[in-house]
Amino acid sequence: MSKKSALFTLAAGALAILATPVLAAEGNLTIVTSFPKDLTAVFATAFEKKNPGLKVEVLNKNTNAGIKYLEETAGSNTSDIFWASAPDAFEVLKGDKLLVQYRPKAAGIPDKVGAFPINDPDGYYVGFAASGYGIMWNTRYMEAKKLPVAKEWADLKDPVYFGHVGMSSPSRSGTTHLTVETVLQGLGWEEGWAEWKAIAGNFKTVSERSFGVPDGVNSGQFGIGIVIDFFGLSSKASGFPVDFLYPTVTTLVPGNVAIVKNAPNQSAAEEFVEYLLSVEGQELLLDPKIMRLPVNPEIYAKAPAGFPNPFTDSSIGAAVKFDLDLSKSRYNVVSALFDVMITYRMDDLVAATKAIHAAETALQGKENPAAAALVAEARGLVGKVPIDAATASSAEFNGIFKKKRKKAEDQATGRQAEIEQAWDVEVRANYGKARELAEQAKAML
Repeated sequence: MSKKSALFTLAAGALAILATPVLAAEGNLTIVTSFPKDLTAVFATAFEKKNPGLKVEVLNKNTNAGIKYLEETAGSNTSDIFWASAPDAFEVLKGDKLLVQYRPKAAGIPDKVGAFPINDPDGYYVGFAASGYGIMWNTRYMEAKKLPVAKEWADLKDPVYFGHVGMSSPSRSGTTHLTVETVLQGLGWEEGWAEWKAIAGNFKTVSERSFGVPDGVNSGQFGIGIVIDFFGLSSKASGFPVDFLYPTVTTLVPGNVAIVKNAPNQSAAEEFVEYLLSVEGQELLLDPKIMRLPVNPEIYAKAPAGFPNPFTDSSIGAAVKFDLDLSKSRYNVVSALFDVMITYRMDDLVAATKAIHAAETALQGKENPAAAALVAEARGLVGKVPIDAATASSAEFNGIFKKKRKKAEDQATGRQAEIEQAWDVEVRANYGKARELAEQAKAML
């Protein structure tokens, strides 16, 4: 073959290679996720469009149920992707050796958002969006009830918000778990729980799912919701009369995606991760139904006016450097405590809080040290937590709490049941005594 012919053959071969289409993902991709359909449907549709031979199946489960599902099906796994907001949940799966390492090739993603690493340093899960936690409110509701806007967690303890606040339980929502843990880390164990119980005394409801909180605020069932930021931002962008802000004590952490160990369609799972981090995937986060914070800083140039930008606004999440290891060490205990002290004792807590509010109102402008002391004692009893922080983080103790009580009639068993029953007896007695002391104080005025 002549030199000229050889060059022609090489050139033709190169052109043929360039003309060959990149193989698209095929088969089925099964995603276990806690995200709402408004988010998952947008991404599933877009990803299927780019991969015509692929079918995306979405299994929607709350974060804790998703973890349990992957643990229970690990022996014959049928899931490819785990996709959720809570990094501590991914740490649980990583510790259970149910994820595989994958380091994405996408460009433009920095190492951190705020003070938090976007990706797991060991490569087992990847951040695709950032999230903060805060307060959402219905503007019409607040105006009609003549309620001021609450700007800090502490504001929600004010008697003016009694019966106007909604939240979900950390045992039912990974995002709520992060919200609860953020305040515990920001204020400390005892003070943090006292803060949550003082706020919970003003609750209208503890919803069964995290989605129930923005739905309740959007519809005006209650005026204020404690939510992850994208619930408030997406509702506002979709035209609901709502707004959202970050309190000072909040944190900024990535929402994550991971490939499940022994994924049936590993190649499609890798392509999905890359798509989430691509420019196209990141821009989808700005869809009005989604409104999540991209991890690619360049995408914010296309964001609507007033949209939060954690890469330029250093105040978001600056007050708390979230300790993921601490959260992981007491993950189950925090969920169990919240349910025992708040979710399933809400009537008792609300009654005690109402009595304290009444006594404090009666005390205003009056000098009565004895009555003031009784009210202070009542507050202390309501805020009391049955165990200390060291016990909560004990690996042996935390390992006892495996049962998530999604409903009041759900029963724990064994040692967990014994401990929760002892907590319940103590908590119920404290709330009852607090109500009695507050009523006694009011009678003195």
